[in-house]
Amino acid sequence: MLSPVTVLVVVLAAGSGFVVTGALSAVDLVPFAVVGVALTLPLLTLGHAEDEVRAGRRSMARIRELLAAEELPVPARPRRPDGDRVEFDRVGFSYDGETPVLHDVDLVLEPGTVTALVGPSGAGKSTLAALLPRFADVDAGAIRIGGVDVREIVPAELYRRVSFVLQDVRLLRDTVADNIRLGRPDAGPAEVERVARAAHIHDRIMALPRGYDSVVGEDALFSGGEAQRVSVARALLADARLVVLDEAASYADPESEAQVQAALSRLCAGRTLLVIAHRLPTVAGADQIVVLDRGRVVERGRHDDLLAAGGTYARLWRAQHATDLAGADLKGTVG
Repeated sequence: MLSPVTVLVVVLAAGSGFVVTGALSAVDLVPFAVVGVALTLPLLTLGHAEDEVRAGRRSMARIRELLAAEELPVPARPRRPDGDRVEFDRVGFSYDGETPVLHDVDLVLEPGTVTALVGPSGAGKSTLAALLPRFADVDAGAIRIGGVDVREIVPAELYRRVSFVLQDVRLLRDTVADNIRLGRPDAGPAEVERVARAAHIHDRIMALPRGYDSVVGEDALFSGGEAQRVSVARALLADARLVVLDEAASYADPESEAQVQAALSRLCAGRTLLVIAHRLPTVAGADQIVVLDRGRVVERGRHDDLLAAGGTYARLWRAQHATDLAGADLKGTVG
């Protein structure tokens, strides 16, 4: 509305009406046209400045919230886990201390197995998965790795055992190599390149202006699928025995989806997995499928057994299958 062209058209249109009726001379219309166009730039500048001030205030609020957050306590007498068996023992959790998100969750992840968390949106799947790498502490119960509560494991040891690939990948404004080295800061260039090749992201990195020394956000701009492959490379470098996958291929663009899946397959080989998936066919072969609803475990078992039970999982499966069929019909109609 405040663009120079729009203002000029409005002034000339309205002024022409006054000129036709004799209320204004054509000469007197010229200053209105000139001043009207000249006023648009400062008004637009003020509008953009107001947007920047609002964005700055929102950023300031987030920074204050981060600085006010309490650090998770480091154990005074740390213990070392004996093995990779994971136990969720009557776990309860709330973000605000008042509204429970998880209730009495019991779950065991045997070494070398795949456990899938499924359920309706808001069931608590991502929250439960985030508690394993100790992004927050439980309010009730305990989570143990190798018989040791994660609260008794020092962070460095915990992250040598647990790695994660999340659906919303966060890359630091640092070199690509250092973003991958977050999995193991002492890794050399050869190791970084090895895991990048395994994650199918090496060729894309080499196409950047400075290769592995390119800075994310400056001369390294990655698509969603490419950022996820960088995250997979990071997890491969950490070489943790426990891996948390939270919809890890959800933001992959169509061109790189196959490469993301291939990278994930390389990451998951021989490891204990805790997988969150909204697309049930992707986890139908899991060793254990755990169905969450409103923060509680309502079903658990293998795919065929859960379908035969006719409960929440079977209902979700039928609903998703119907949606896929409808999408296929629509695609065929458009085609």
